[in-house]
Amino acid sequence: MKYTKYFENIPTIKLYDDLSEFLGASDDGIIEFSYADIVKSAGHSCATVAGAYIMAMEGLKVLYPDSLPKRGKIKVELNKDTKVDNTGVVGFVLSIITGATTDFGFGGIPTGKFNRRDTLSFNIDMEYNVAFTDIETNKKVCVKYMPKKVVDPMSILKSAIKPDATQEDIESFPQRFQDMVKTVFANIDTVIEVVECK
Repeated sequence: MKYTKYFENIPTIKLYDDLSEFLGASDDGIIEFSYADIVKSAGHSCATVAGAYIMAMEGLKVLYPDSLPKRGKIKVELNKDTKVDNTGVVGFVLSIITGATTDFGFGGIPTGKFNRRDTLSFNIDMEYNVAFTDIETNKKVCVKYMPKKVVDPMSILKSAIKPDATQEDIESFPQRFQDMVKTVFANIDTVIEVVECK
């Protein structure tokens, strides 16, 4: 599968997953996600998918400043319903990266260890988009994603589907759309805010 070239320059997200090590899927329990991995899972690259990836990348750096994030030990909370502003897509991406799930994830081995359920929730009353909590320490960080500071995804989308869209508008759309996503990645410090919270 051929990916857009700039994907190669996006940092990966590396985590430790004790379930992966226990079951022998990874010798050392290390799991590394690239943006291309997430695009393959989501089926597309857009400002929402990019934003979810960046929120995880930047949020987990603050949550685990001196060690690898512990996949399966992270509670994820989102401030909107799954059907509002594509929050469900964000939750899907964050579930892949962190291992957090609602009721559909792994329920654990017979001892109860490695449970992944009930660690992902929506409609949480907070001003930030996403909160990540280390279940073992209760340390919590909140993340806000503000893509409109640098791009206007809807404007680019409408340029290709408006009634008077030209052939050039339509043909140039995929490149223009991915240039927009690339711009988001080039301005992480502008579009992301991460704070420790309660």
